[in-house]
Amino acid sequence: MKKPFKIALLLVLFGLLVLVRLFEADLFYDPLLSFFKQDYLNQKVPDVEFGKLLLHTSYRFLINTAISLLILWVAFRDRDVIKFSMILYVLAFIILLPWMAWLVANATPESNYNILFYVRRFLIQPLFVLLLLPAFYYHKQKIK
Repeated sequence: MKKPFKIALLLVLFGLLVLVRLFEADLFYDPLLSFFKQDYLNQKVPDVEFGKLLLHTSYRFLINTAISLLILWVAFRDRDVIKFSMILYVLAFIILLPWMAWLVANATPESNYNILFYVRRFLIQPLFVLLLLPAFYYHKQKIK
């Protein structure tokens, strides 16, 4: 793949991640979005439709994961990178989604919402791609 086309494709893919973020309120059910934008530390977590929240969080995670894996594929064109990344994403989902569900179900102002905030953040934001891109780049440079 020629370098200008590769860069343009990466920019489009990152643009898709930005669009998911820009339209998050329209695309996904997440009453915690507005909750965490306020002074939330002394408030009660809003009532949520638990199943719907988990479904939409999963949906958003899968969209971000698919775009992130495409970014990694375009950047490195290496099956081992994709396999490792997929395993990481699956493990993160298996661990973080039930943890978030438990935190939402048991959240009180005394329970410190920071853990809920960060666990949820890893599920709804494409943070792994921001960690994996430089890690794989460094690894490739070290091998050469």
